[in-house]
Amino acid sequence: MANVEKLSIALTPEMAGMVKQAVRSGEYASSSEVIRDALRLWRDHQQARAQEIETLRRAWNEGIASGPSTRTVAEIMAEGRARLEKQG
Repeated sequence: MANVEKLSIALTPEMAGMVKQAVRSGEYASSSEVIRDALRLWRDHQQARAQEIETLRRAWNEGIASGPSTRTVAEIMAEGRARLEKQG
């Protein structure tokens, strides 16, 4: 690994045990590998969450820009029920 920075981290006994077990089982070669993999998963989760928020933000803005609906609540609910039935 060419470019690394050493850090000291504090883990709960449970988390430390999980890291040690992952190394003992052979799933990972070192504690550092476990932590790096966990951080990659966290980064991916954060990126996916940011994308979901952006999708919701766009949908919200489109809804606001479209103005008030001309349909009644009953019409909207009927359309929703029809979609659910169609999906099975």
